[in-house]
Amino acid sequence: MAEESMISLSDGKPAPAADGATLTGPGYRISVLTDRLIRIEWDPQERFVDDKTQQVQNRSFPVPRFGVVRTDRGIELTTDSLRLRYDERMPSTSGLAITLLTGATDVHYTTWRPGQEYPQTLPARGNLGSTARTLDEIDGRIDVLPGILSTFGFGVLDDSESLILSDDGWIRPRDRADESVDIYFFGYGRDFAAALGDFHALTGPIPLVPRFALGNWWSRYWAYHEQEYLSLMERFRENDVPLSVAVIDMDWHVVDVDPAIGTGWTGYTWNTDLFPDPPRFLSALHDQGLAVTLNLHPADGIRRHEAAYPDVAEALGVDPARGLGIDFEVSSREFMTAYQDHVLGPLEEQGVDFWWIDWQSGAYSGMPGLDPLWMLNHTHFHSSARAGRRPLTFSRYTERGGHRYPVGFSGDTIVSWASLAFQPEFTATAANAGFTWWSHDIGGHMNGSHDVELAVRWLQFGVVSPINRLHSSTNPFSSKEPWAYGEPAATIMRRYLRLRHRLIPMLYTGAWAAHRDNVSIVRPLYHDSPREGGAYRHPDQYLLGEHLLVVPITAPRERLSQLATASAWLPEGQWVDLITGLRYRGSREVLLTRALDEYPVLARAGAVVPLDSDPMSDAAVAPARMELLVVVGDATSTLVEDDGAAQPEPGIVRFTQTLERRSDGRADITVTASHTGAPIPARQVRIRIPGVCAAESVSLEGGPTLRSELLPPDPETLAPAGLGADLGEVSLADGFTLRVRGAERSAPFDPERLFAQLQRAEIAYDTKRLVWEAVSDHESADAIAAMNLPQELRDAIAEQLLAITAW
Repeated sequence: MAEESMISLSDGKPAPAADGATLTGPGYRISVLTDRLIRIEWDPQERFVDDKTQQVQNRSFPVPRFGVVRTDRGIELTTDSLRLRYDERMPSTSGLAITLLTGATDVHYTTWRPGQEYPQTLPARGNLGSTARTLDEIDGRIDVLPGILSTFGFGVLDDSESLILSDDGWIRPRDRADESVDIYFFGYGRDFAAALGDFHALTGPIPLVPRFALGNWWSRYWAYHEQEYLSLMERFRENDVPLSVAVIDMDWHVVDVDPAIGTGWTGYTWNTDLFPDPPRFLSALHDQGLAVTLNLHPADGIRRHEAAYPDVAEALGVDPARGLGIDFEVSSREFMTAYQDHVLGPLEEQGVDFWWIDWQSGAYSGMPGLDPLWMLNHTHFHSSARAGRRPLTFSRYTERGGHRYPVGFSGDTIVSWASLAFQPEFTATAANAGFTWWSHDIGGHMNGSHDVELAVRWLQFGVVSPINRLHSSTNPFSSKEPWAYGEPAATIMRRYLRLRHRLIPMLYTGAWAAHRDNVSIVRPLYHDSPREGGAYRHPDQYLLGEHLLVVPITAPRERLSQLATASAWLPEGQWVDLITGLRYRGSREVLLTRALDEYPVLARAGAVVPLDSDPMSDAAVAPARMELLVVVGDATSTLVEDDGAAQPEPGIVRFTQTLERRSDGRADITVTASHTGAPIPARQVRIRIPGVCAAESVSLEGGPTLRSELLPPDPETLAPAGLGADLGEVSLADGFTLRVRGAERSAPFDPERLFAQLQRAEIAYDTKRLVWEAVSDHESADAIAAMNLPQELRDAIAEQLLAITAW
């Protein structure tokens, strides 16, 4: 880009390995970055790379201890964790081998060789994968790219094809031979946290997304008129459904163009028949607390019908009077400067907050090896930081450094149970490449049929996924407004959409953890439990934020019971369902059976989950009223807030919960909050303690006893029953200590929930009565299991009867 309009694309620093970390020989260079991360370069002309690349941003790690000896077959390099043997020729299966000296978990596969094939029989053995560019028109599973994590304990990042990022952040070709090699070997065993930490130290951190991105997005491929769109936003508010992002698909721009100049897919000029006054429209959306993104298909360039054409033509030295089309060329610095300055810049000044890059640019550009989509993501993301904003873009994934350009758009998926069934696994596995901000077409984009249950289950998944964007195609019958599905589905969907906005404090804390600590907002169970076999057997389960665990329901209900069962593995400790309140013992597999209005979201015992008390509050700012969900146990939890600046300083509140069990069966619970970092404002705080029905006293240290009461389940906020108390206005910056003396455990069995399950079941009335009487008489789960009931109903009853009672 031209110097006068340059948006910083780079910090301008090269990325060499530290002095003393390299070993060179004829045609090769080996860099020992850590005792478990080794870079291997091979180039006959020794054109080794110290610059940043599309994928690698930093190679300056503290030099680890290592030794080198020469053998009759070449060299042997040893660190505390690895042994590398190399014949000093072009890397080959016979000439290069790296063996794990520590951390090996598979006795048959402790050595990596380039080109060797390894078993791929997950969950037993294999590479744990990463992600893929798109789910476009996919109905079910796809293969994803291999990642750096595996059951064997090793993986490779291949940077051989990456182009160079110059000091100013622009791209240039890499001077290399066809046989050149540039690979990074990760040999971390099952220490996945360390592997991912060093992956991000090498390739760059996950950016911090703006807070508004964590609310509900409304998106539809539909030719809305300005007033129609604003009326729809008003109807959502009238139905108490919160939204934070308005997505305007391609019909915002002129699509009916002269065929002589191309198609209407590409466009940058408002369709004033639909939007007569764009600044007025954008301002009205902002007044409703909505950020706005517009769809782009940057394929056909800037043509003579575009409002920006004269300015772009002049900037590029083209005579606008001739009306010649200006090709979209991502490798041209001059074109991309004119594109950002004269096409997108004025639209952003009108009020566009960020762009949806709906890729249609093919696989080739004017620079050999440069993927147009990668360059679109790179330039759009950095240019979005103009005017002091926090950068954000919305586009498909590109392998090289793709995690540095959130948010991801997974493409036009098919409306089917198979599509839904794969999305949770696809989303979680992406964390193996640091790509944690996937946005799916929640509810599906195309084809399929009207399936109310599928729509509800997909929305429930969206609510507890990284980005919740409802989306549909131009079919007038496929729109995703909750009221399009009738009752009771509309009420269920409304409640879950409200839950999403209640979760924003927790989700934004997770966004900070992704940015600072390399802990993806959604991640597979094996990230936290790498040595537990159960963590690999359930790839569709995932951890959400610091302390939540999600068990997606991705198959229809059983017809007679009207219940759906999901098999799950729970990590060590105890886990509490945030909707039903049931408590489970971990380190085992369980069956979770749920009605349509229930979805398994479990919290780790000891967690303090920060929630917004008002789901209709402004999603872009920290809540003025907060509810702390105190899940009884022992753990430390976190709340992170900031001022919304482009490069903010975090304000961090740590909640430490301790539980003291008493001989009388009651317990004393203490929650201590301490603050560090940037200041954060005081606000009204209330608590809800699931599984506690009463207490001898509730107080803030140094203050009077607070009034507490048993709160019933709240269907509007999907909160479980529990003890509640208002703490009043609390200065989180000053910290506090909450003491709950003599907490009494609620009975785990909820007769009203079981009665509702029996009432809903389409089985004989006499059978229902027999079951109810058996439960009322406290008969065992085994006795009920022997009855002639649908399996799902038996599972549901057993789940409640066998729920643990002890803290």
